[in-house]
Amino acid sequence: MTRSRLATRIVLAIALTAVAAVAARSDDEVGISADGILFGQAAALEGPSSALGQRMRQGIVAAFTEINAKGGVHGRKLRLISRDDGYDPDRSVAQTLRLIDHDKVFALIGAVGTPTAMATIPITSAHNVPFIGPFTGAEFLRDPELSNVVNIRASYSAEAEAWIKHLTEDRRYTRIGIFYQDDSFGRDGLAGVKRALAKRGLELAAEGTFERNTRAVASAWRMLRRVEPEAIVMVGTYGPCAEFIKLARRSGLHPTFVNISFVGANALAQELGPDGDGVVVSQVVPFPWDASIRLVADYQAAQKAFDPTLTPDFVSLEGYLAARLAAAALEKAGPNPTRAGLLRLINEVGRFDISGTLVTTGTRMIDTPPKVFMTVIQKDGTFRAVDRL
Repeated sequence: MTRSRLATRIVLAIALTAVAAVAARSDDEVGISADGILFGQAAALEGPSSALGQRMRQGIVAAFTEINAKGGVHGRKLRLISRDDGYDPDRSVAQTLRLIDHDKVFALIGAVGTPTAMATIPITSAHNVPFIGPFTGAEFLRDPELSNVVNIRASYSAEAEAWIKHLTEDRRYTRIGIFYQDDSFGRDGLAGVKRALAKRGLELAAEGTFERNTRAVASAWRMLRRVEPEAIVMVGTYGPCAEFIKLARRSGLHPTFVNISFVGANALAQELGPDGDGVVVSQVVPFPWDASIRLVADYQAAQKAFDPTLTPDFVSLEGYLAARLAAAALEKAGPNPTRAGLLRLINEVGRFDISGTLVTTGTRMIDTPPKVFMTVIQKDGTFRAVDRL
């Protein structure tokens, strides 16, 4: 090879490297303008699980509105684009790609669901797009290799451990069944329950399943009623879980029902009406009616300022908390944030004080795991927080 050809190749290689670096840098800074930072949400906004996505969105927008009223973050206003995925993995892939490639969002926030997250995480990881505050406690999202995922809630395993601890210690139950959604979400909950029971030398008395986005639960009830369970733990969304509880109530059996936080507690209570009395729901955010907690007081004020018709809700509080965490991290990142820089900062700091409530992320969650507590639906559809069942 002649010197001139060698020199040309070296120059070309340097040029291509520079272009790649510029492309990577611009991709890392996408979604940021002189006056704004754009976030995207792919979630169920319509259909049978729509209350979950809508309430996550309400919480996020309430927080962004509160922050923007104070001048934003380093002078930039926080904005959100929400797109409906119907709690369907294929639709979630399409909407996530649209948010990243067409809408050019800086980060994703408030995604809803385990099966949808399983489908979209490879996309967000490939683009190194921050995936902040997903509304799911799936174990796979806690893999250290998924450095772009920012979890703020307890895992489903932690919720399952809390259920079984209370049912076996407070009520001395040994005959426990499970009703779960037959997909990655339900099976994640199933695995957690089996582990918690095995620690106590117990096994599930029976299992009943249903298909996602349906209310066809009769066959599941037939499977479970055979063993006359003392308790049934439930891993599903509010619609099918409410249908199952009503069916069981009509049969004359009255097991203790314990629901996962993902169910959408307020929507479940509304669906159940009088049948909700005594139904237990585990929670992973502070009690949204306890204004003595400064975070809750700030949340209530922000929600009222955004939309006075809204009432406190566990799901919207989780959305609010995710948005406040994102803003706190951006504040620490300085006036020139990048995706990679933001994720590095979140993982390195690991602890954020959000209105007096400590939120841990990444490896810090191991030392200071998020709390799980129990609530019980009352006759009038309200909730009572309990230390024991």
